[in-house]
Amino acid sequence: MAITIKQLVLWLETASQRILQQKSYLTELDQAIGDGDHGINLSRGFQEVTSRIQSTEYDDVGQLFNAVGSTLIQKVGGASGPIYGIAFVKGGAALKGRQEITIAEFSQFLHQGIAAIKSLGKSEEGNKTVLDVWAPVASYLTENGENTDWAKAIDHCWEHAEKTKDLKATKGRASYLGERSIGHLDPGAVSSAYLFEALFQTLADGNRAV
Repeated sequence: MAITIKQLVLWLETASQRILQQKSYLTELDQAIGDGDHGINLSRGFQEVTSRIQSTEYDDVGQLFNAVGSTLIQKVGGASGPIYGIAFVKGGAALKGRQEITIAEFSQFLHQGIAAIKSLGKSEEGNKTVLDVWAPVASYLTENGENTDWAKAIDHCWEHAEKTKDLKATKGRASYLGERSIGHLDPGAVSSAYLFEALFQTLADGNRAV
């Protein structure tokens, strides 16, 4: 299937709404092991993203993703802005000039974004970060491609978000807690699950955006 710019814009608008709805919950999660501002900052950033992409006509996926990433970097405080932002900027660079993309190309966007996150945060999957959702989602899409079952994909991303509860944080502010970080969900992994849940729902209901 081809993923259109209209679908990608709808995805980002839906994700923004979801993160806004869950702002208090994400903040609560971050209060347990972080600075306590993840939901507030990320919600504000994605509201800025929505405002920007609704006021601009995009005919280039790379341009769209660069706008998303640069907005998040500029508007979101704390670590989440640069982390989410660099993934969109670096991952979207290879999609310059593309008016639509395949699932395989979206998967490649994720893999390149993951590499950027790893380089920025000096982190790996298993460190109790956003990577514990981004990496499994990218692998899932690479493995399943055009045969992806979107309902199962949603279950997959939430399954991996839930797994962060049993991980010990070794990066970011949560790492200061050491063993005490075990038993808490990583707020970045949960917000990532909301992000990808919105994507999979948008692709499942693709006719809404065409």
